[in-house]
Amino acid sequence: MAFEPDIPAIQVHLCVKDGKAAIAFYEKAFDAVETFEQMADDGVRVLHANLAMFGGEVMLHDEFPEFGADVLSPLTRGGASVTVNINLKLPGQVDQAVERASAAGAKVVMQPDDMFWGARYAKIQDPFGHVWAFNAPLGNVSVGSDKA
Repeated sequence: MAFEPDIPAIQVHLCVKDGKAAIAFYEKAFDAVETFEQMADDGVRVLHANLAMFGGEVMLHDEFPEFGADVLSPLTRGGASVTVNINLKLPGQVDQAVERASAAGAKVVMQPDDMFWGARYAKIQDPFGHVWAFNAPLGNVSVGSDKA
């Protein structure tokens, strides 16, 4: 679990209130697949979970205020301080991602729109306070393609 052969250089690690509910939300909203879960000694809070989604991995855990201020969720802190950006291949996928997340209970912060930088872009806030942005290139160029 600690270091898989293909561990990414950067991973998102989210702190949430109600880790089990967060996992269920991400499964429904983002088609996430839980690949690892360890519960805390109290048997209630998620100590650590890994979720495969969007071709990457997100880690999460419940709040543990007894360990300090850096293990509090955005709901406790009064808001998120970062946005998780998801780069998609096609503009229509942005609209689909927002619709699916909204249907699962997310708040749409910014409706999908074509942006000046040549991308389809939108933002949502999940029920746990985290902000997610969806970004896809306009035109015939897709993320990861050989065309500039």
